Parts: sequence; C-alpha cells; structure tokens
Amino acid sequence: MPLKFLIGFVVSLGIVLAVMPRFIEYLRKLSFKQSVSEYALEDDKKKAGTPIMGGVLFIIVPIFVSLITFPSSIKDLNVWIIILAFLGYGLIGFVDDYLIAVKKNNDGLSPLQKFSMQVVLAVVFFFLYRIHGSLEISIPFCEGKYDLGMWYFLLVLFMFAGSSNAVNLTDGMDGLSSGVTIIALIPYLIITYLQKQYTLTMFVICLIGALLGYLYYNKKPAKVFMGDTGALALGGVLAALAMATKTELSLILIAGVPVIETLCVIIQQVSVRTVHKRVFPYTPIHYAFRIKGMPEVNIVHMFWIVEVVFACLGLWVALH
Repeated sequence: MPLKFLIGFVVSLGIVLAVMPRFIEYLRKLSFKQSVSEYALEDDKKKAGTPIMGGVLFIIVPIFVSLITFPSSIKDLNVWIIILAFLGYGLIGFVDDYLIAVKKNNDGLSPLQKFSMQVVLAVVFFFLYRIHGSLEISIPFCEGKYDLGMWYFLLVLFMFAGSSNAVNLTDGMDGLSSGVTIIALIPYLIITYLQKQYTLTMFVICLIGALLGYLYYNKKPAKVFMGDTGALALGGVLAALAMATKTELSLILIAGVPVIETLCVIIQQVSVRTVHKRVFPYTPIHYAFRIKGMPEVNIVHMFWIVEVVFACLGLWVALH
C-alpha cells in the first residue's frame, strides 16, 4: 500500500514538472494571460502577461493518476464527490478566467452568477452524499453526534462557498495559495489514512504531488498562475475532503490562513460601508504587509509557517 502511494505521488509530481513548460507556452499562444487592475499595487502590475489557468494541469493530473494507480477508487462514492467538487468548482473558475482573459471582460462572472453556480453544486453534493453518508456532525472534544437533517445542506453550502472563495482570496502572491493548500492537505492525508479511506489517501497524495510540481513554476518569479480555475477548485476539494472525513468543523482550523484572509476582507468591507474607515491598510491581508515594505517572498514564507501551525491545530482537533 505505501508503495502505491509513493508511486502516485512521484508520477503526479513528474507529469506536472515535465508537462508544465509546454502547457505554459500553449497558454501563451491562446493569450490566456494575467491582467491587472489599475488599482493594483505597483509590483503586481509587472505580472501582467503571465499565463493563467495553470490550475487546469493540477486538476486533471491527480484525478487520472489516482484512478489509474488505485482502480478501486472508481467504486468509491466519496472519491467521486471529491472529484466532482474539484472539477465543478474548477469549471466555475475556468469560465471566470475565460471571460477575463479572452473576452477581456475584467469583471468576469458576477458574484450572483458565481454564487448561483455554487448553490447548484452544493445541492448535487448534498444529495450524492446523503445516499451513503451521515448527516450528523461531531463537535470536537464533545461526546456524541448531532443529526442536522436537512440543515446539513446549509452547512455544505457554507463550507463549499466559503472554502472556494477563501482560497481564491489567498491567491495573490507567487507561491502563496499553492503552498498554503499543500500544507492544508497534509492533515487530510493523515486523517484519510487513519480512517482507512485509502482511496481518498491516494487522491490527496497525488494532488499534493501535482501541486508541488506546479509550485516549482509558481514560486517567485512565477511563470504561471493557477487563476480562478485552480483557486476555486482547491477550495472546493478542501470542503469535499472535510465532508467525506466528517471533520466539517475542523476545516476552519485546517484552512486557517484562507479563513483569516476572508475574515479580514469581510471586516474591512463592513467597516468601510458602515463607518467609512479602513481597519487594515489593504485587503486581502497579505497585501498589507507589502505596503509596509516586507518583501513578497518573506510574506509568502511567513504565511506558510502560520498555515503549518493552523494545520497542526486542525489535525489535533479533528482527531479528538
């Protein structure tokens, strides 16, 4: 079994490392390039023209590698829920990226359109999951389980919409969101293995391998960005893993950095609209450190370290 996991990891990593340079050139030919707002920070304006939609590769590769190296995954409904979440949210991001990069529509999908698509996906995941899964949740450090019944759907909607948008907000610096997500996936690698959900373990380790391959080209100076395609997909897959492993509430800690990024944006918007004052110099919060003069690489590494702390805490909570 461990050998299969190692093979899946190495193959996923190797494919992305080998294929990404040609994929980047293909994206350039299609003019799938980064565009920046006139309000962007000065250093970010230099990133205009960098290919986006690199997330397509780290979505496709782990799905096929995990299914091929672990054929029993095909019969596991949890695996298909996770794959559908990965592909579904990736598709929403792809449409958004396409409108921005190709149609030159800087707004992309409207918030209402995105949310409507997310609601539809949440409905699909809920009804698929209830076929074999429990609508109960466990409260960490508390005995017993609580059956939410149809209220579980609202939890699913909140998890998927919140997680996908949170990772999207974290995607703003070279290597930031990919590194944070790799760290957030490690607890699920451990949890799925301890729960003997080996088909999910294989998927997670293949995804980590693919993301590490992507990170090699996404580290500063980034040669490719994941775009909304990758960011929404990664958020969706984290939520799906939390649902499949019955660690729904622990996701808040495991994905600590994206959660903080989202909370800061919400606080900032509420403050500006109510008292017309900023709480933070800039949001998402990682940009605030840039304004204060901290180098981008240092910010990324700092957020990685913070995410390691949250991931460890989240894993500890999930196991108790």
